[in-house]
Amino acid sequence: MVRILAFVAALLCVVPAVAQPLPASLDKANAIVIDTTKGRIVIKLRTDIAPQHAERIKQLAREGFYNNVPFHRVMDGFMAQTGDGQNFNGTGGSKYPNLKQEFSQVPFKRGIVGMARRGDSVDSANSQFFIMFADGSSLNGQYTVIGEVVSGMDVVDKLKKASAGSPGGTVSDPDKMVKVQVASDIK
Repeated sequence: MVRILAFVAALLCVVPAVAQPLPASLDKANAIVIDTTKGRIVIKLRTDIAPQHAERIKQLAREGFYNNVPFHRVMDGFMAQTGDGQNFNGTGGSKYPNLKQEFSQVPFKRGIVGMARRGDSVDSANSQFFIMFADGSSLNGQYTVIGEVVSGMDVVDKLKKASAGSPGGTVSDPDKMVKVQVASDIK
């Protein structure tokens, strides 16, 4: 019964987001729409600088891989990370091979979306990504920029943050990406 009530509550949070129109100039074939427990986030994918990574994000979105995946690592003033549709805790990836880095000169600033990777291996990005809350120049040239938030940074700002002292910025009872779609697929 509690699960049913939680599901209904999550749906009620998403309904207002679904009614929001997409930005008029958006290339819908190269954008993802993330309906979260806090509202809607729209990300323009940068196919010009990270074509392999952008295609992976669209592929996984179309497969439903990102649906109900938590923002497992949310560090106030830094970034919100998600995309582990395998283990739901930041330790997993997808069934596809890791991607070779596609570094660019685009700086990590508020609203930029980057691909997460494992440890020191620059060619280990797979499914996880993060959204910047603020400038993060230490990430420049170290992670692949895959896009930028064009609508919904206010939603990103509302995501539940890790408590002080939380190891690695992990969040207990995190907000989730309820549904992730390529914008052109939305009916």
